[in-house]
Amino acid sequence: MQITFLGTSSGVPTRSRNVSSIALRLPQRSEVWLFDCGEGTQHQILRSDLKISQITRIFVTHMHGDHIYGLMGLLASCGLAGNPSRIDIYGPPKLEDYLKACSRYSQTHFSYPVKVHTVEPGLVCQDDDFSVHCAPLTHRLPAFGYRIIERDKPGHFNVKKAQSLGIPPGPLYGRLKQGEVVELPDGRRIRGVDLCGPTQIGRKFVYCTDTIFCDEAVELAQDATALVHEATFSHHDADLAYQRLHSTSTMAAQVALSAGVQKLIMTHFSPRYAPNNAIVLDDLLTEARAIFPNTIMAHDFFSYKIPQPQAEALAAAL
Repeated sequence: MQITFLGTSSGVPTRSRNVSSIALRLPQRSEVWLFDCGEGTQHQILRSDLKISQITRIFVTHMHGDHIYGLMGLLASCGLAGNPSRIDIYGPPKLEDYLKACSRYSQTHFSYPVKVHTVEPGLVCQDDDFSVHCAPLTHRLPAFGYRIIERDKPGHFNVKKAQSLGIPPGPLYGRLKQGEVVELPDGRRIRGVDLCGPTQIGRKFVYCTDTIFCDEAVELAQDATALVHEATFSHHDADLAYQRLHSTSTMAAQVALSAGVQKLIMTHFSPRYAPNNAIVLDDLLTEARAIFPNTIMAHDFFSYKIPQPQAEALAAAL
């Protein structure tokens, strides 16, 4: 699992930051999932090493333009580029109406199935590898945060030990790898867990924007391996944050601390913190790290490989 930031500005693009979009790359299945799709997202994808043809799911947090204005253009380009057989889109009420209106007035017709799912708090979708959940956030219109959970996997299978026990290679190995108990022709019962290393705990990725600090964000982010959270404003501009229902850097850090996450990645920064201004983005990073030290700041095209939880904990211990 790897996150690539395609837009890290809030509201409007700047010369160095586009508006909101994040790609979650799943190399084990050659898929890319998008989270939000602000104007210009398809151009950002072309400038990255991502492949538009691998996009299979798009998750939209809310209906503000800086999170959806690039969606119709991207979908149209996917059709012209020969996209996979289907794209599923998940988002708040009215998202399907918006896309139908765009299609009707622009006379755009997709050459592949596009299915829009209206989300409600709870389970959004799941398959053999992942489950996706969402929760309502606190913003000026309905907004949702998303939590992606990778399923736990059996630990490494000890082939040499299996051979030493006289277990013949073949279908039995597959069953033992899954932790099953199998009975051998000689009557012995072998437990798969005795031949496998520690279970590989699944990773948890959480995306929260746009929102002010709220209990729902903390609950959604519980024990996340990586939390991407908006930090539109500096702590010094908390009044603006409350007026516009956006988070400060310190609110993002409080969510991470309260939820016990492993890594906080801040994004969705106001252009007001440009270089040479009284407050700059490095100040927001300092504010957040005073509360939650394991914080980093995203920029466009920054990629972060989400580590296995065990590896992250071992690195922290060392």
